[in-house]
Amino acid sequence: MDELAIDGGPKAAEALSIPEWPQPTDTSRAYLLEAFEGGNWCRGPWIERLEDEFAAYHDAKHAIAVSNGTVAIELALRAVGVEPGDEVIVPSYSFIASASVVPAVGAIPRFADTDPETFNIDPDSVREQITDDTVGIIGVHFAGYPIDMDELLPIVEEHDLFLIEDAAHAQGSEWRGQKVGTFGDFGTFSFQESKSLPSGEGGIVVTDNDVLAERARVMQNIGRSQGETGYRHYKLSSNSRMSAFQAAVAIGQLEKLPEENDRREANEKLLLAELEEIDGIHTKPRDDRITARGYCLENVRYDAEAFGGLSRDRFIEAVRAEGVPVYDGYEVPIYKQPAFFRDQVRRLLPPGTDVPDYWNLHLPGAERLCRENVAYSHPVLLADDEGIRTIPAAIRKVKAHADELRER
Repeated sequence: MDELAIDGGPKAAEALSIPEWPQPTDTSRAYLLEAFEGGNWCRGPWIERLEDEFAAYHDAKHAIAVSNGTVAIELALRAVGVEPGDEVIVPSYSFIASASVVPAVGAIPRFADTDPETFNIDPDSVREQITDDTVGIIGVHFAGYPIDMDELLPIVEEHDLFLIEDAAHAQGSEWRGQKVGTFGDFGTFSFQESKSLPSGEGGIVVTDNDVLAERARVMQNIGRSQGETGYRHYKLSSNSRMSAFQAAVAIGQLEKLPEENDRREANEKLLLAELEEIDGIHTKPRDDRITARGYCLENVRYDAEAFGGLSRDRFIEAVRAEGVPVYDGYEVPIYKQPAFFRDQVRRLLPPGTDVPDYWNLHLPGAERLCRENVAYSHPVLLADDEGIRTIPAAIRKVKAHADELRER
């Protein structure tokens, strides 16, 4: 039996060659230079081109480019008309922006639990959180794995709620042949450098609703009407515009995204076929309703008992030593973040608002994922076939040595 790499032995995943990310391609470099020399650094043809091309790629009628994925969600909330004191149901296991934007606009987050099988918002928990003050839902297509829209949309319709799809991870994902981001009132995307479509920072909002699109464009541009550049402002709003440089880089990255997603999807199938055979490694369910995948990261759940009681953190340490860059993801649910202490949230809400006691909230699905999640980023799925096969080999090697790792 090979000695563990953590003890100085050979790495099981020595052949796993992962491309650097983000990739400074010649196309993005050329577009960036064109934007620099073109003189329209703030607004103009590069922004319009990105909006047109991304809308076409995601089968949306409208796209509004913004400065980052967080303000994309905030812009969507303001455009759908969220008012101070409203309640919005948010996910419990995600990046904090999926929930922190709600008090930022004066509304109250109500956390729904997470389905540990899919890492997405749990529709049954959503139903439990609805009150007379609930106006909408923010749902995340976590890691690019789409929410079960067959379950969520009837809830939205039954209670006349808005739906914002946080698709920061999901550029290219589809549910029943329809691109995500187009089921709800708005879809929001991030182009932060870790994403599969990176522009350093940046994001975009999509919608099929003409009225909401116009409202979002006005609010994105300091209250100016579309096409106006002077000093007449029709709404009190901030500036969330994207720069031409971000747009130019994003366009170059968008051109290669479909081919990369195809490669990731093929490698994911190859990898999952082997991971599913390892007792104690739980992969997400295969779902024929997911007709295309976008990617930001991938997740499995780790069962310590099947590894003889070896802790998740020690398992991650050993697998990383074998050459597979796994990590633990979010350490706590969003509602356990210090930013959601009552005094922090209360100062953003109308005086006298009853703020939930987030610190003492317990949602078992989200908390289970914080203990069991093992993640790796999407560039891993761009490795070659030989490299992909070394990942389960590394896990099997660690499992074979689990007893000695646990006893140390």
